[in-house]
Amino acid sequence: MGREYRVACRPQEREELMACAQYVDRKMAIVREAGKVLGADRIAVLVALQLAQELFGMRNADGVPLAELRRRLKELNDLAGEILAPQERLF
Repeated sequence: MGREYRVACRPQEREELMACAQYVDRKMAIVREAGKVLGADRIAVLVALQLAQELFGMRNADGVPLAELRRRLKELNDLAGEILAPQERLF
């Protein structure tokens, strides 16, 4: 929305960070152009909520929510740790 910010990042992260900034800028422009919300701070909050909703709604190719996949992977990792713990004492 016409503003520039300096953000520190590693050189290998710069391209991705710029892409993210452009994505957020486009989302903010869409909200601003709709004309229903005034003020950059309110637009930023609405866009932040939209992005959070997108993130929470992300699913893998099979339609399984990513949050569910993360939870299940943690459970499996914990289970593997429990199973392998007695074997570590053998070495």
